[in-house]
Amino acid sequence: MSVATSARAASSPGRRITLGRAILYALLLFFAVLYLLPLYVMLTTSFKPLAEIHQGNMLALPEQWTFAPWREAWGSACIGLECSGVHGYFFNSIKIVVPAVLISGLLGAFNGYVLTKWKFRGHKIVFGLILFSCFIPFQIILLPMARVLGILHLANSTSGLVLVHIVYGIGFTTLFFRNYYANFPDELVRAAQLDGAGFFTIFFRILLPASVPIIVVTIIWQFTNVWNDFLFGVSFASGDSAPITVALNNLVNSSTGVKAYNVNMAAAMVAAVPTLLVYILAGKYFLRGLMSGSVKG
Repeated sequence: MSVATSARAASSPGRRITLGRAILYALLLFFAVLYLLPLYVMLTTSFKPLAEIHQGNMLALPEQWTFAPWREAWGSACIGLECSGVHGYFFNSIKIVVPAVLISGLLGAFNGYVLTKWKFRGHKIVFGLILFSCFIPFQIILLPMARVLGILHLANSTSGLVLVHIVYGIGFTTLFFRNYYANFPDELVRAAQLDGAGFFTIFFRILLPASVPIIVVTIIWQFTNVWNDFLFGVSFASGDSAPITVALNNLVNSSTGVKAYNVNMAAAMVAAVPTLLVYILAGKYFLRGLMSGSVKG
């Protein structure tokens, strides 16, 4: 074998690796563009005048950039006969999502703590029942929950929606924290007990500060579910108490005559911005937190 042949043979594996990596990156880039294409269309359409949209080229950048659709979407969503703007329903969603995420997360953390570090007779059965709640379809609880909200005088209110999301979210938050705390060393808890630490001291000073990864997972999971919820919002709230998903639906369906696609797209972007920001800022911690509680339990 000549020197040139040996050199070609030696360089061919590296060439194959480079080619394979280039193909992989090309495929990843293709699917990323394909996945982000609807978002691009929404964003560009929201900055176009309506006459330019009717030309039919959805992928083209706006020839004339305008913020009028955003201003109109922020202040023209109609529910029933009232038109008070998407901004009111945007803040309704904030008033729902913040307490629902915090309370359901804290209750789930307490449940996970008790089920792993303060075990009692039948704790596995209790955990199984809580876990079963994660598989109950939304539609099954609509009528019973409506009855409960009526008895508690929380029907057609943001407080009622907060209660609904807390109850429905406890199963998932308990699962997250239970699996995470199952990996936490029991020796640290016993040592704290020997030093005289009680139930709440151990939880707030030892376990909770070490729970940042699973707290991030819980916040992202619950925030996404509560913010994007439509079924509970349209079933248990209306008028001024509706969340932004309901307002967005009513804005699209209230259009008469020529559809204002630019306004609809702008309103959809307003509704999507919070979840986009959450995943952009904390998305990389989501998988880490899930994996940290996947070894045991």
